[in-house]
Amino acid sequence: MMNRREAIKQVTALLGGVVLTGSGLVTAVERAHARAALSRAQVGAFTAQDIAFLDEVAETILPATKTPGAKAAHVGAFMALMVTDTYDGRDQTIFQGGMRTLDQASFMAATPAQRLARLEQLDREQKTYMDARERGAPPHYFRLMKELTLLGYFTSEIGCTQAMRYEETPGRFEPCVPYTPGETTWAAHA
Repeated sequence: MMNRREAIKQVTALLGGVVLTGSGLVTAVERAHARAALSRAQVGAFTAQDIAFLDEVAETILPATKTPGAKAAHVGAFMALMVTDTYDGRDQTIFQGGMRTLDQASFMAATPAQRLARLEQLDREQKTYMDARERGAPPHYFRLMKELTLLGYFTSEIGCTQAMRYEETPGRFEPCVPYTPGETTWAAHA
């Protein structure tokens, strides 16, 4: 039986191969992680309290198990930075309004089981909303939070090296390998 984290890893690997092929996006994500690690106090309009709240939301989505969770990867600061630097005004307003809707005080005071139940309810709501929304309609705030959590975690050093297997260069370089006529050639790095 597959657990949630393994399912997320597999989906991320499948989508990551499609989504993260552009080196520009990879570079932007690396820079965002570096900046997020440095700026823990305030990021744009996000206060330290907001970042701590986002860390808790992310940790509820990807909790620590045999690998560190989203909070250890500083996903809250990453989310704040990505919203500030890459979201347009409409999506920033949706994201920040969603934080207020989720109600920081009650979420932070809740038990882990209560937090998980609340986020599972929001996940069902966002799925229904996203399936029924009209073209061009704004996304659901929890969809934005969840996407940034997954992106932030699985592109962080912790996510890449501890939650997934990482090889800087897959396999070793062998310049001379036997070639059989009709065999396909090796692809270069993306």
